[in-house]
Amino acid sequence: MVDIATRSGTVSSADGTTIAYSVVGSGPAVVFVDGALCYREFGPDKDIAAQLAPHFAVYTFDRRGRGESGNTLPYDAAREIEDVAAMIEAAGGSAMLVGVSSGGGLALLASAAGLPVSKLAIYEVPYMVSAASTAPADMQATLDRLIGADDRAGALRFFMVDMVGAPAFSMLFMKAIRKVWRSLLATAPTLPYDARVMGDFTPDVASFSHIGVPALVMRGGKAAQWMTDAAELLAKTLPHSTYEVLAKQTHQVKADVIGPRLVAFLGAS
Repeated sequence: MVDIATRSGTVSSADGTTIAYSVVGSGPAVVFVDGALCYREFGPDKDIAAQLAPHFAVYTFDRRGRGESGNTLPYDAAREIEDVAAMIEAAGGSAMLVGVSSGGGLALLASAAGLPVSKLAIYEVPYMVSAASTAPADMQATLDRLIGADDRAGALRFFMVDMVGAPAFSMLFMKAIRKVWRSLLATAPTLPYDARVMGDFTPDVASFSHIGVPALVMRGGKAAQWMTDAAELLAKTLPHSTYEVLAKQTHQVKADVIGPRLVAFLGAS
């Protein structure tokens, strides 16, 4: 009988930072890596983990600075790779990685760093590789400035509207849902962390081309052209990749759509 009860715990990363995690299901280990602003209680990981739990032991965790995890300063993206390493160790020493959005960028970095990853699945990693992208050039510096001034609302607007391309009026809807807005404000200080994980927002083709494990690169059927261009480049770069388009999906992919694709890929021999 499959164990679908959720268990929780903590691990200590290499620099001593406490990383809080949950695990649901049993079977081969899968570590899920969240994107910007998300953590275990806010974002897609819980619903996607539930889709995978009948087949796998799914580990979700609060990235540093979010939820119940610590936030040792100064920040360095290399520490987040160490956090993934700590999670893989907690999962038994080897795991499959699933990364969504900038979490996919972190999963790519972890795989390229040689961590014991047996398979890699990523969804819409927001690299900006084509003229179709209209994002500003000074993204990291602007986020640093806004968070340094404790202008969390300004950082959220810059991220959502100027970087991601959401319509400006969407901020009004987010503010109207108080629980969502509180969660966004709480995690806004980690936006510069995701910017550093993404580097200059172009993939490290030289490193990623040496990732030797099977990889599933996905995007939604409603993805913007710049996101499509990024997914296609990653699919060409990863030497053992499968490229899939999930029909009718946006960046906020539905768990019951991506779940079966992940089960099929991760469970394949």
